[in-house]
Amino acid sequence: MGSLDLPSPSAYPELDQNTLLNLFKSQQNHLNFFFQNLDLSQTLSFTQTLLNSRGTIFFSGVGKSGFVANKISQTLISLGIRAGFLSPLDALHGDIGILTARDILVLFSKSGNTEELLRLVPCAKAKGAYLVSVTSVEGNALASVCDMNVHLPLERELCPFDLAPVTSTAIQMVFGDTVAIALMGARNLTKDEYAANHPAGRIGKSLIFKVKDVMKKQDELPVCREGDLIMDQLVELSSKGCGCLLVIDEEYHLIGTFTDGDLRRTLKASGKGIFKLTVGEMCNRNPRTIGQDAMAVEAMKKMESPPSPVQFLPVINHQNMVIGIVTLHGLVSAGL
Repeated sequence: MGSLDLPSPSAYPELDQNTLLNLFKSQQNHLNFFFQNLDLSQTLSFTQTLLNSRGTIFFSGVGKSGFVANKISQTLISLGIRAGFLSPLDALHGDIGILTARDILVLFSKSGNTEELLRLVPCAKAKGAYLVSVTSVEGNALASVCDMNVHLPLERELCPFDLAPVTSTAIQMVFGDTVAIALMGARNLTKDEYAANHPAGRIGKSLIFKVKDVMKKQDELPVCREGDLIMDQLVELSSKGCGCLLVIDEEYHLIGTFTDGDLRRTLKASGKGIFKLTVGEMCNRNPRTIGQDAMAVEAMKKMESPPSPVQFLPVINHQNMVIGIVTLHGLVSAGL
């Protein structure tokens, strides 16, 4: 195995804090130039065009602009808007077949003279798609051959050589994501609809998951009868991983709960007398409960509510019959 030769601490001069601060301030000034000079009428027309789209909104670009175009397309998709990224190279080798006359193709290019995009334009036009260029250099070739152009004012790149695309890509990203949020508002996207598009995220889970989606049921339930001796139920108490027993009658109606904490307190208070005590004598007959159709996040709030937090909630139906149990560990494991 070879070793990686890392530069010694003295290989480069120490970075000066003021130099770094000045770079951030310079970038802020460059971004302010963009905000102060952006043509809002152009931006409004562009946004309205996307809003009125009857097909798919495709984004394309090369290099860093391509990364931005791809990211913006993913943002729109997450908002429930039909969008996608079309690689200009792959488009010329078959992928352009996805374009239709109902679609919009947005081309991101700082210079507006990117050869790959210019080669794509006539092919996209032949498919009948509506073309929009988003560029930062006035009088560029791409703007002259597209149906619409949006100019993103660029003072200069932060790069000392004015070459590395670090400011131009920043304003592209700001522009695209801001337009995306404008579309989100215009389409009246609700929080529930947004969550439905993010089922694996915490926001989505908190708005989608119900107690019945995360509760234990049937054979997973730690149940016992009130006449059972405490010491006879130690295996049931510990084996189901809930830290409690659900005390039920013959018809599965909930009578109360008995926790491992109750076991410790009973043992301390009764000593050897615990061998004669039944679960019903020591159980909590007024436990917090919840229904299966309640939101899972509501169950978590109920567990954490005063006077003291609990680690589980019995799940009952309208007849007070036990149908499940939801635990704090289960909620956390589900990503809530």
